[in-house]
Amino acid sequence: MTGATDESRPVRILLCDDHAVVRAGLLALLDSAPGIEVVGEAGTGEEALALTSKLDPDVVLMDLQLGDGIDGVETTRRLTSVTGDAPHVLVLTTYDTDADITRAIEAGATGYLLKAERPEELFAAIHAAAQGRTTLSAPVASRVMANLRSPRPTLTDRERDILAQLAQGLGNREIAKALFISEATVKTHLGRIYDKLGVDTRAGAVAVAKEKRLLP
Repeated sequence: MTGATDESRPVRILLCDDHAVVRAGLLALLDSAPGIEVVGEAGTGEEALALTSKLDPDVVLMDLQLGDGIDGVETTRRLTSVTGDAPHVLVLTTYDTDADITRAIEAGATGYLLKAERPEELFAAIHAAAQGRTTLSAPVASRVMANLRSPRPTLTDRERDILAQLAQGLGNREIAKALFISEATVKTHLGRIYDKLGVDTRAGAVAVAKEKRLLP
């Protein structure tokens, strides 16, 4: 699977999306695609991991937000880090923030498509992923190139969590309670966030985070 697939057989696909209606739509769409066979569908990350070991797909079509349990990024990380052959993961999502794109690529995703793509683009991306080739939706590719030219601040996962709470208007005490950490720890992280974003106020941090699409 990490190597080239046999072009004489269809690309084996596992769908992973927490919305049954979306999975049904994808199943109907892919059923008409030449050289593609859907071998299973999962509604959670945990189910995707279990089915992958049983069904041996070439490509896992992965949404990022999966409701309860592990998300699409963590599922991708686990799928691509297994010993031996691992499936290629093609992200198919509505989320296009810098944070989502970066996390997915760092987790090992082969490609990143938005659900607004035309069916033909999805089919081509699936075949490319099966061969280990990267495909990015045009808006995603533009964001990746923009970040390479002007790198955005690198925040830790905890700093992202605090920034997200900050954007919701929570105070230090509320953030501490929500994240199960002390107020002192929140203040320490806020100081680091301010330094990285080049601001000195909470409002400034939120404004820059929105401008640079750092919020989930």
